[in-house]
Amino acid sequence: MAFRWRVLWLSVFAIAMSYLESSVVVYLRAIYYPEGFAFPLRAISAPTLWIEVGREAATIAMLAAIGILFGATGAGRFAAICFCFGVWDIFYYFWLMIFINWPPSLKTWDLLFLIPVPWIGPVIAPVLVSMCLIAVGLVILVNESKGRGFKPPWWSWWLQIIAGLLIILSFLANLPIVIQQTVPQSFPWWMFLIGLVGGMIMFALMFRHPRYQISLNRAGDDHEKTA
Repeated sequence: MAFRWRVLWLSVFAIAMSYLESSVVVYLRAIYYPEGFAFPLRAISAPTLWIEVGREAATIAMLAAIGILFGATGAGRFAAICFCFGVWDIFYYFWLMIFINWPPSLKTWDLLFLIPVPWIGPVIAPVLVSMCLIAVGLVILVNESKGRGFKPPWWSWWLQIIAGLLIILSFLANLPIVIQQTVPQSFPWWMFLIGLVGGMIMFALMFRHPRYQISLNRAGDDHEKTA
């Protein structure tokens, strides 16, 4: 199957997954927030909370599984997961807009994730992350479709992990707000942007460096010779 069709079907899967995800959230909000979702967050029963945690874990597992099956190399599989996750997250908000006309703006606060503790932030923050994930994923996948692989040095992965942790920490900064059931007032944009922009700059520098580009065909030939 041609590369563009494979990417199309990967996108179809992510968009369909986002439809399921957003529909479940619509049902939950109808039960717990019949007057409309807003902070402060309401406590939900323990059984429902654990079901929600399991649902989120299952969603990530499904997105990861399809991405792993899609990629040809380690970097390619990671790129497919990034692309799939980004499409899923953006269309999650798209479907919520279609279903319940939410969020009213990109500045609206949202409960983003529950594992291992609640993440909260303005909607625009995860959307920006998702746009970057789509861009990174597509660049690597298109590169692979042309017979070129991307193999960054091991230390760059650690730097990207640090960048990702800064983003996650920005989403966890208002955890006391959730616990105290009050309304968030500010978001640590400085921390978020250092992680996001720093990670993207680092990726661009690594990707453009010829040293970290490999020939997939030659790598395959070398593998056959040693087999």
